[in-house]
Amino acid sequence: MKEYYSVKEFAKLTGIEASTLRFWDQIGLFSPAKRNPENNYRYYLPDQLITVNFVTVLSSLDIKLKEINEIKGTRNPEKLVRLIKQKEKLLDMEMRRLRECYSVIHTRLEMIEYGIAIENGIRMADGIQVNSSDASDNVVTVDENTISVMYRDDMVYNLGPRIEWKDGEEFYNPFIDFGQKANELHINLNFPIGGYHDDWEGFMAAPGKPHHFFSIDPTGNRTRKAGDYVIGFSRGYYGQFGDLSERMNSYIEANALKASGPVYVVYLQDEICMMDPSQYLAQVCVAVTN
Repeated sequence: MKEYYSVKEFAKLTGIEASTLRFWDQIGLFSPAKRNPENNYRYYLPDQLITVNFVTVLSSLDIKLKEINEIKGTRNPEKLVRLIKQKEKLLDMEMRRLRECYSVIHTRLEMIEYGIAIENGIRMADGIQVNSSDASDNVVTVDENTISVMYRDDMVYNLGPRIEWKDGEEFYNPFIDFGQKANELHINLNFPIGGYHDDWEGFMAAPGKPHHFFSIDPTGNRTRKAGDYVIGFSRGYYGQFGDLSERMNSYIEANALKASGPVYVVYLQDEICMMDPSQYLAQVCVAVTN
């Protein structure tokens, strides 16, 4: 084994870039064993691999070089435990943030892709989406102008407090109030926000005035149970549904169905993906029985 290694040789030996070794030297983190006084070339001893390993292991844990440098000359098990526990806490927080971020992405992606599918028309059989190539007498195409019965899976959500609407109050005021209280209610506004009506009669009476707002959060406190739902779609700004409630009610009556339970309003396409508020795509659904 050689007595001394040049910076290039030591870089090859350790797998650390020569530029990184020079930088570590400049900041006083890890310096060569000696320098050539004539040309200032750096030379390293083989046993300096130990210090390199110390730096690279801690650096791989995303511990800052400044923190590594501070502990380098006085490290002991107790100090390492304290430093690593601090990092563990930060990583726990970051992992929670990343899991939440992934959940928001997954939920948003699912909603937007479903909205695109509805725009183009989806093929359904007995309320369940089927492959576009399937051919059967009971296969129908459902689009945003269609009222139909669809099977919906469970949907977990966070329900906000009851809204006490004032006479003549616009949609925006309760929505702003909901947003301002979201933190204390542990409601994540990054998830899609929907409107919850206690029953079909309440939706028919005031489609644009839900009894609650809710966040479609998979860690939420409520669950919309899987089952058959009458579903309709509407283009328009928040709370604007045109004649959708009347068309859905006519469909329910014409098919001898009974609306049961809450009404859920979900925006498949909102300001996150649409420039024009008049083109937001809402889905309204209510569970039905024969």
